[in-house]
Amino acid sequence: MTVSEAGRKGGERVRDERGVEFYQAIGRKGGELGGRKGGEAVRDKYGPAFYEEIGRKGGQKVRELIEQGKKRI
Repeated sequence: MTVSEAGRKGGERVRDERGVEFYQAIGRKGGELGGRKGGEAVRDKYGPAFYEEIGRKGGQKVRELIEQGKKRI
């Protein structure tokens, strides 16, 4: 049995014992925790001003795209 086959077999057994909802719950939790950790790391490294700067850049880009769209109509 390969490692891949063993992993698949274990995953199927957990699915049968705990249900699909178990995987959905741990997937949500992992995404929330990972996102929070990443955001905190960026905040600690660059500070709040960094978020202001990228927000401003994003807003400017959206305005440019809207104007380009209006010109095409």
